[in-house]
Amino acid sequence: MTESAIYAIAAALAIALSTVFPALGQGKAAKAALESIARQPDAAKDIRSTLLLSLALMEALTIYGLLIAFMLVGKIG
Repeated sequence: MTESAIYAIAAALAIALSTVFPALGQGKAAKAALESIARQPDAAKDIRSTLLLSLALMEALTIYGLLIAFMLVGKIG
């Protein structure tokens, strides 16, 4: 296996893993937030703001994975 093939596989794994797992976490967080809002509608504003902050932090993980993938692809050429 050549060095560029290893970089290509590493880039594919970086983008795949950094996309799948934060997406699962975002789904679980959204589910929990919606259940909490259904139980306590008065706290909807606080729950929503906390949810948006946590979703933004999870999305940052995906962006970091994309950055790593771009760096690995840059080593191929």
